Amino acid sequence: MLTYQLDKSKGPMYQQLYEAIKSDIISGKLEKGIKLPSKRTLARNYSLSTITIQNAYDQLISEGYITAIEKKGYYVAGNKNIKKPLLIYKASESKPYYDNLSNTNISVANFPFSVWSRLMRRIIGQDSLKLLAPIQAAGMDELRCAIAKHLYSFRSMIVNPEQIIIGAGTEYLYSLVIQLLGRDKHFAIEDPGYDKLAKIYSANNVDFSLVELDNEGLNVDKLNKTNANILHISPNHHFPTGVTMPLKRRYEILSWASEDEGRYIIEDDYDSEFRVSKNPHPTLFLLDGSEKVIYLNTFSRSLAPSIRISYMVLPQKLAALFNEKLSFYSSTVPSFEQLTLSAFIEEGYFEKHINRMRLFYIRQRNRVINEILNSEIKNKVSIIENDSGLHFILRLNTAYSDEEIKALLEKEKIKIAALSDYSSKKKVNHDFIISYSNLDINVLRRALSILNTCL
Repeated sequence: MLTYQLDKSKGPMYQQLYEAIKSDIISGKLEKGIKLPSKRTLARNYSLSTITIQNAYDQLISEGYITAIEKKGYYVAGNKNIKKPLLIYKASESKPYYDNLSNTNISVANFPFSVWSRLMRRIIGQDSLKLLAPIQAAGMDELRCAIAKHLYSFRSMIVNPEQIIIGAGTEYLYSLVIQLLGRDKHFAIEDPGYDKLAKIYSANNVDFSLVELDNEGLNVDKLNKTNANILHISPNHHFPTGVTMPLKRRYEILSWASEDEGRYIIEDDYDSEFRVSKNPHPTLFLLDGSEKVIYLNTFSRSLAPSIRISYMVLPQKLAALFNEKLSFYSSTVPSFEQLTLSAFIEEGYFEKHINRMRLFYIRQRNRVINEILNSEIKNKVSIIENDSGLHFILRLNTAYSDEEIKALLEKEKIKIAALSDYSSKKKVNHDFIISYSNLDINVLRRALSILNTCL
């Protein structure tokens, strides 16, 4: 329907209608071949007589803007005066492509599509009514139970499914934790560390401090110098340093939390599935005897980035507080995805996938390391790694600054991230992040050849 603002005080109505339609045809809003509303329809819509509409249409016909086809109606016609519509939205200019040695994306080439699609078809056939029902804020019971069983077999963690909260990504869960614990709390995060954390806490208007790391992870003495009540930490595989916190330091962190009733630890256990050794370090949640640890993990790293399903495990006291304060929220993960993932875990497919991907990543890591150790720069670099995660640190023996090294590679369309990029002090240490999960060996060879010119 044509919708125009017609005003009797501004002249003949047929003239206003004629000019409005003509303007839309010239601008291209009404394209050639579009059928116009019938005279009766327009007359009823604008409370006008059909004679008024006929006069407007006749004027448009005489000037060649529309044509009348007997027993069919009125159509927009082609005319030399008609202009092509202006583009309101313009596609952004394509940016030059860069290969990225520090890209932390996982390899998705081995995703079990056949199993996943089979489970999806079964879910939609068997649980169609459940798919349409409302979901409680914490998530579906099926997935929470499956995750509880997985944590017991994989991390030896004994948790009640009612302690588990499902969310669309860890960023969403971070915001829930802030609301649960209170915006008046002072948070502490690792330095260097995951740069998005500072942005999330800033966006949520909470105070936070950066706490420096040493060779064993977060330094407790430096933590004590802050006013922090809440510590956000990745003890099992820190990004970007790759440090795994030793057992002694873990107990020191837990001791810090137990000294004050209002203190809590947020333990982010990302990448913990991908370890070389079969005996992963115990989580802080498992070691905690005072219910001070909130455990977080995500399936975005173990399955695919597009599967935005993460979860946190709350201490019993905080789980009850969540039900009291935040149960009004709707679940951010669709039931279809929750039921599919729960079946994927319950039927053993997730464990098989993790074992397969762990072997794949071990082989990939060995290929990348062997390539470096057999290159021309093998005596001018050192590799700093542990047995966890999907990246390691490449330390260069060079007089060039971190920024100069990055610029040198960028000229050849290769990106690399320095450890200093993630530190508040921006200290030049010649340490660079090599993520091997999805790295093209040919790109690595090009980068090593370029680096050879400055080492």
